Amino acid sequence: MKKIFLVFICLFFISNVKAETIDLASNAKSAILIEAKTGEILYEKNSHEKLHPASMTKMMSMLLILESIDKGLISWDDMVVVSPNASGMGGSQILLETGEKMSVKDLFKGIAVASGNDAVVALAEKISGTEEGFVILMNKRANELGLKDTHFVNCHGIDATDHYSSAYDMSLIAKELSKHEEVFNYSSIYEDYLRKDTDRKFWLVNTNKLVRFYNGADGLKTGYTSLAGYCLTATAKRDGMRLIAVVMGEESSEVRNQEVSKMLDHGFANYSTLNIIENGSKVDNIIVHKSKVDNIDLISLEDVTVLYKKTDVKPDITYELDIKEIEAPIKKGDKVGKLKIYKNGEYLKNIDITVKEDIKRINIFGAYFKNIKYLFS
Repeated sequence: MKKIFLVFICLFFISNVKAETIDLASNAKSAILIEAKTGEILYEKNSHEKLHPASMTKMMSMLLILESIDKGLISWDDMVVVSPNASGMGGSQILLETGEKMSVKDLFKGIAVASGNDAVVALAEKISGTEEGFVILMNKRANELGLKDTHFVNCHGIDATDHYSSAYDMSLIAKELSKHEEVFNYSSIYEDYLRKDTDRKFWLVNTNKLVRFYNGADGLKTGYTSLAGYCLTATAKRDGMRLIAVVMGEESSEVRNQEVSKMLDHGFANYSTLNIIENGSKVDNIIVHKSKVDNIDLISLEDVTVLYKKTDVKPDITYELDIKEIEAPIKKGDKVGKLKIYKNGEYLKNIDITVKEDIKRINIFGAYFKNIKYLFS
């Protein structure tokens, strides 16, 4: 009986430890915590439940805006003329007036800091002509990212029939958005002003209070409607590791901040990352046949990061080059092979590799003199 009792006590404490470890967002309808580079899930709760995302919707809008800037379709300094549709938006806004002109930069700031519905509609219309056209792009991008729990009806997140997402999908949007470092120049602002030198000066205060009160927090997006409850996708970076936490359906902004902070604390306390390879870094070199150069450096086409528990030994990483003989001409960016990566002897992943620079094909005279050079050397 004593043995049975002791076993029972041990199981009781073990179950309590587990509960304390995994019960990070007890009040949220849905939640998830991921590491941004690897996408590995550190904690989740009902993460695929389809819910109203409220203004977290704007993360997809911001992603498309930044991608449009990268493509040269718009620039930060472009001036946007505000339409009656944009100025007439309800909910959170930066009080745009019909016919007012504001730069892409200031409108983006109004979205990232103050969650301006009018600002995001103005930029949506700038990019696609209409909000409806922009929403088509949003759903297309969602499909490209493999989001299975998401469908957008608008670009701002006001509750609407058939407008939904999940904590998991929101984390993937945030993961993609975090690749654009420019976003943190805006989402990390706690307070600022628009129209500073005018009689319509507007004070911006970040709806995400964690950027001021949580160590390392620099984004990303809050949300609230009566149907969605209080939502938040937050990200913080410490010691080179970025975490993304999402909660949906919280009862108050205080509770959502507390639970997101608890999730981030858990991640930073228990996990670390090891950056193995950076995009563009040298991984090997190889002889290129029929080229002007003897050999060329091979570089990675992507970053490789490994996540591990702090209680574990740092993983042992090994590589294996998988490449066939190549000959000129070759352009930088052409995939010429793969680098197989192993973690503690187990296969982890493949990454594509390319040449460091363009390689031209040698002509017959060049080949002749090259052979003469080899002969005498």
